[in-house]
Amino acid sequence: MTVMDRYHRQTLFQPIGQNGQEKLSQKHVLIVGCGALGSSIAEMLARAGIGKLTLVDRDYVDITNLQRQHLFTEDDVSNQMPKAIAVKKALEKINHHVVTEANVADATAENLPQFIKGADIIMDATDNFDIRFILNDICQKVNIPWIFGACVGSSGMSYTIIPKETPCLDCLLKVTPMFGATCDSVGVIGPAVQMVVSHQVTEAMKLLVGADEQLRSKLVLFDLWHNQFQMIDVTKAKSDTCTSCSEHASYPYLQYENQQKTEVLCGRDTVQIRGKRYDFSLLAKKLEEFGVVTENPFLVSVKTENVRLVFFKDGRTFVHGTNSIEHAKKVYYQMVG
Repeated sequence: MTVMDRYHRQTLFQPIGQNGQEKLSQKHVLIVGCGALGSSIAEMLARAGIGKLTLVDRDYVDITNLQRQHLFTEDDVSNQMPKAIAVKKALEKINHHVVTEANVADATAENLPQFIKGADIIMDATDNFDIRFILNDICQKVNIPWIFGACVGSSGMSYTIIPKETPCLDCLLKVTPMFGATCDSVGVIGPAVQMVVSHQVTEAMKLLVGADEQLRSKLVLFDLWHNQFQMIDVTKAKSDTCTSCSEHASYPYLQYENQQKTEVLCGRDTVQIRGKRYDFSLLAKKLEEFGVVTENPFLVSVKTENVRLVFFKDGRTFVHGTNSIEHAKKVYYQMVG
C-alpha cells in the first residue's frame, strides 16, 4: 500500500485527481480555534492529506464540549487537556503524514503574524468577533484568503474572503445581520456545526488545488431545524472607504489601543486576564494556600470555594465563576501578587 492509496476515493474525484492531491500535500493551513468548528475542520483536512496544519486555541477541553466537538474524549476532560494539544494527538493517530503544530495561545494581533508564516489559507473557527476582526485585518494586510464560519442553534453561515477581490468581514457586517445569540445562550446542535464545516472545508480545498473558478461567491446561511437555506449576493458590499480592505486601509483592529487585555468570555461566566508568565512549579506551591491545585504540562489550576483559576504558560489566566472584570482582577492579584 502506498501513501496515495489512502486518498484513492478522493483522487477519483476528477476536480481533485492525482495532481490536486499532490498540491494538497504541499499546502499549509492555519486553523484559529480548535472547538466545534476547528476540531472538525482539522480532522477533515488531515484525512484529506493536507501537508501541514497549524492549530491555535486558548482553551482546554470541558465536559460540555463532548456533545459536538469531534476528536475530544472524556480523558481529555479529566486531564484538562488544552484543545490544540488534544487535536494534535488525535490527528497523529488519524494521519501521521500530516505535520501538525499545536499552539496553546490566544490569537492576537501580536502573535498571529508568527502563526501565519507560510500559511496558504486561514480557517476561522473562533467563537467571537473580536478575534475575527483581527483575522480580517491581518489577512487583508498580508494578502491571505480566509474562510469565515459561524453557527448557533440549528443555524450557520459561511463566506470565503479573498483580499482585494471580495468584501471583507467589516464590509459584510455593514450590510448583513450576523447572529446576535450565542451557543452559550441558546445552544447548538452537532449537525449545524458539521454543515458549516463542510462549506468551509470544501471552499478551502477548492482554493488549495487551484480551482478558484469554482469558489462560492455568495454568503451562505441556513437553519437545519426550520429547513431554510439561503445564498446572498454580497458583491456590492465591498466598500471603497473600508478601513480594513480599501486601497487606503489603516487596519484598525491591529492597533494596540483596540486590543483587549482583559475580557469576559462569552457565556462562560469566566474572565480572561493577560498577565505575566510564571514558573509552574513555584506557582503551584504558592496556590496551595488558596485551594485545591491540579496541573499538567500545559496549565495549573486552583479551585476555591467560589472561583477557579486556570493559569496558562503564555501568561493568560481564566477566572471561572464571575463575569466581573474587577472581581476577577481582585482574586487574581490576591493569589499572585
